[in-house]
Amino acid sequence: MTFYQEQSPFSTGLRCRCPRCGEGALFDGFLTPKARCSACGLDYSFADAGDGPAVFVILIAGFLICGLALFVEFRYQPPFWLHALMWGPLILIVTLGLLRPMKGIMIALQYVNKAREGRLDSQ
Repeated sequence: MTFYQEQSPFSTGLRCRCPRCGEGALFDGFLTPKARCSACGLDYSFADAGDGPAVFVILIAGFLICGLALFVEFRYQPPFWLHALMWGPLILIVTLGLLRPMKGIMIALQYVNKAREGRLDSQ
């Protein structure tokens, strides 16, 4: 039996690494989890992040970008076309940049907390 050093789910999730060993890659594409870890062989079939990462990304990006847009509006009062030119690309960069690490954190937290799909006991 192989023992693995306990990894923080936040550090492995942010680095998009295996939640058990912290070595193997978690994703096979941009957001598609691999079937199993290439380093320790952990089966990733338990991983179902659902819409959780997207919700957190929306909340974080909305807070940051709306706050910055309001600050710029009240401070400098630029025309609306300049707002669109500034915040449009920033929204894409922030949301796409946060989505993969947030999904990695959610999968790592599922592994650490042994989260499974809810089932009703039949008696």
